[in-house]
Amino acid sequence: MSSNESFKNEPVDVLIIGAGASGAAVAWSLAETRMRILCLEQGDWVKPGEYPSNGRDWEERQLGDFHVNPNRRGLASDYPINEDNTPIRIANFNGVGGGTILYAGHFPRLHPSDFRVRSLDGVAADWPIDYATLEPYFALNDRMMGISGLAGDPAYPPKDAVMPPVPLGRTGERIGRAMNQLGWHWWPSDTAMATQEYEGRAPCINLGHCIAGCAQGAKASTDITYWPAAIRQRVELRTRCRVREITVNEAGMATGAIYYDANGQEQFQPAEIVIMACNGIGTPRILLNSTSSRFPNGLANSSGLVGRNLMFHPYAMVRGFFDEPLDGYRGPPIGTWSHEFYETDRSRGFVRGYSWQINRGQGPVMTALGGMASGRIPWGASHHQAFRSLFDRSMAIIGICEDLPEAHNTVTLDPVLKDAHGIPAPKIDYTLSENSRRMLEHAVSTATTALRTAGARDVVSTAPLLYAGWHLMGTARMGTDPQQSVVNEWGRSHDVKNLFIVDGSVFVTSGGVNPTSTIQAIALYIADTIKKRLDSLFD
Repeated sequence: MSSNESFKNEPVDVLIIGAGASGAAVAWSLAETRMRILCLEQGDWVKPGEYPSNGRDWEERQLGDFHVNPNRRGLASDYPINEDNTPIRIANFNGVGGGTILYAGHFPRLHPSDFRVRSLDGVAADWPIDYATLEPYFALNDRMMGISGLAGDPAYPPKDAVMPPVPLGRTGERIGRAMNQLGWHWWPSDTAMATQEYEGRAPCINLGHCIAGCAQGAKASTDITYWPAAIRQRVELRTRCRVREITVNEAGMATGAIYYDANGQEQFQPAEIVIMACNGIGTPRILLNSTSSRFPNGLANSSGLVGRNLMFHPYAMVRGFFDEPLDGYRGPPIGTWSHEFYETDRSRGFVRGYSWQINRGQGPVMTALGGMASGRIPWGASHHQAFRSLFDRSMAIIGICEDLPEAHNTVTLDPVLKDAHGIPAPKIDYTLSENSRRMLEHAVSTATTALRTAGARDVVSTAPLLYAGWHLMGTARMGTDPQQSVVNEWGRSHDVKNLFIVDGSVFVTSGGVNPTSTIQAIALYIADTIKKRLDSLFD
């Protein structure tokens, strides 16, 4: 397409694509340079008054317009995804705040070992950076997001807590006693829920509707943490702007982005620097769609690795039912974690490991649907009695299993399916490895033991969970070798000197924990490196 076919905006110094966890962090960090910074976001601001937690139909809306899966949501801001060839469906959100709008607020960091998997275990690859490199950015991000936790967790190097932890509640106390009896690690989890007044945010009031958006403002989504601070520093955030492709000149430098504005009008935004922050699905989608004579296989893709090595975290969900009342759905969903089975022990039959997040119970609708599906709540005279025996009387242990990078797990462009503006949709091809299957089985077995020890009278499990593709990693991996990676050790494309990637795409390995904390630390690290190298950024 020639440039005269679209409206051309005034040039900016930095163009960021995506306003989620990483886009917000990098925008805020770069703002102090006083460069002209613009972020394009294909979704919009979400008004707190529109969250499901404002109404009694919050569980119904979690299965509808606030479903974690874009194909189920079907909002105008979403793009369709071909998920026919994967046992795990994608969970993301398009809007200011991105996935932090609908995440559970669980906030662990990757472990030091996660950056040295090849050296330690002979699989996957080592990162070109390590935990120590990111440690100051983890701490900065904890302060910016406002993280609650308890210092002293032996699973990690020493780290400070910003706010006190979420109260254990009946669930945490019961599973804690069981874990002590078993001699297994557990700790109050780091969580993105404010437990006290913090930077204008009110503390959590235990609504328990966290995954459908926090109307209270207690959950640290980036629309209420990083973005207000960035906008105060004159960063421009332009919503309802769907990027189609990144353009390049004859010298192979990115020149900006072609996008569709809120009125469906095609626009061209020139920029000196382009930063991709669209998650592990959206970033490769745009790069693969950005073809030219110089980059016929997609932008920044001389290695052929854009869209390859897709990693999720296969989830094992093990729920125990108890005779005594627990917390139900009230309070943040996750209050404790365990990293007992995190590091490699080859006697288990697999390499690497998994973490646990211990979840409270379910709301009444989810309890009823699950009970009906399993036959635990029958029709007839005993219907209500059976419901009462399940509601407020369960907890779940979620095993978050490390996913090893495999080249055949891919994001490609679907040849038929397109979004509302005719842009090819992403197609997911993903297969569970034998290592992941064994890890899932082990997680189910150990979680069952823990729940039985805690007094569960009945235990059910599902592995892998279907709608659990929250964590989208690896599709534009970081490394020092241009033939084995897409970006270098500070997030700059090997092929395009003014193109950077700051989201989960750059992950070399996935670890066995939720990645948001690490994604944001990496974004802050890349932003800091850009600032330090401004005089020689494109050398």
